[in-house]
Amino acid sequence: MKKLFPLSGPTNSGFPSSPLLLWRIAGIVALLLLVGFSAFWFGKNQSVVPTTSAGTTTTAAKPEASAGNATVVEAATVKTSKLAQGITAVGSLRSDESVVIRPEVAGRIAEILFQEGKPVRKGAPLVRFDASVQQAELQQAAANLNLSKNKFDRAVDLQKKGFISSQAKDEADNNYKVAQASHDLASAKLTKLEIKAPFSGTVGLRLVSIGDYIRDGQDIANLESLDPLKVDFRVPEIFLKQVASGQALQVNLDAFPNQAFEGKVLAINPLLDANGRSIVIRAVVKNADARLRPGMFARVRLLTSDVQDAMTIPEQALLPQGEEFYVFRVSEGRATRVKVEIGQRREGVVEILRGVSKDDVIVTAGQLKIRDGAAVKLANASAPPAPSSSGSTATITPPISPKS
Repeated sequence: MKKLFPLSGPTNSGFPSSPLLLWRIAGIVALLLLVGFSAFWFGKNQSVVPTTSAGTTTTAAKPEASAGNATVVEAATVKTSKLAQGITAVGSLRSDESVVIRPEVAGRIAEILFQEGKPVRKGAPLVRFDASVQQAELQQAAANLNLSKNKFDRAVDLQKKGFISSQAKDEADNNYKVAQASHDLASAKLTKLEIKAPFSGTVGLRLVSIGDYIRDGQDIANLESLDPLKVDFRVPEIFLKQVASGQALQVNLDAFPNQAFEGKVLAINPLLDANGRSIVIRAVVKNADARLRPGMFARVRLLTSDVQDAMTIPEQALLPQGEEFYVFRVSEGRATRVKVEIGQRREGVVEILRGVSKDDVIVTAGQLKIRDGAAVKLANASAPPAPSSSGSTATITPPISPKS
């Protein structure tokens, strides 16, 4: 039996084979597992605070929910203001003055005196053609004019002395006038070989090069006057009594989604569009910084005399995301991200159509430091804080509820 079941010692394979030794090893492993589980349970329950004065226990608040860890932000209250209502339409921007530079005479280009996309002044030379032939014609006309004038002067003297008839004097006078007209024609042709800017503006892309022979009327480049710009749009005929020259409007562009450009009605076409029964209106928009360009798609809001109450918030409270807008609304010490629908903009404030209510507290500064549901503390006094039992007005973080 001792050979079959030795009490101790390794077997030929190197592992103990005694049942008693195996039970001892299993007990040690079980003891280690029990100690580890006890340590894990004890660490997990460290958040339980000792008993309070009432003998109950409370759960420790999360660090972000405490007043000391709340994010400091600035806020404002949603207000109600009187805003003029508007008529919405779409249109296109166009240059105040626009022309395509074309020659009046055919010829070969000798000089191009402008740079593409650069501004030019009124009267500045843009293109010069080869003028050698026209200059020779002008010199020839000048010589013929001088000869005709001398003949006319001699004819006048001779006619006074009675040596020639009045008919001969009239023929000399006619030849002199023909020579004068030929000289003027040659001079005009020479002048047409230099093209000048008809108004101040910005030159577009040229379609010709030096040495090109172009025909009369062929396109060379476009010239655009960019300040101010005009915007053409149409509104239904039912608004005829609500539009007038000089009326204020706002223009929004896709290229500048968070900015509105102020303008005014320049003229109203007296003839209505018979196809759509609409009023054709032309407005003017300032463009001193040349950011706007002709051809841009414009959304126009024509402000009428009707005034209504509207909810407004500071414009800096908006958080644009694509084509949508959001704000952070503060309630019970926490900031909630809310989607809003905006209306018209006016001097740093924006109209809110949907999403918030009057007297809601909206974050105006510090939005980038918080997230949806974060604890916040007001740094300014423009928004009223939530009341607290201790009378403190600096924080709107809610008190921690005791947990039994």
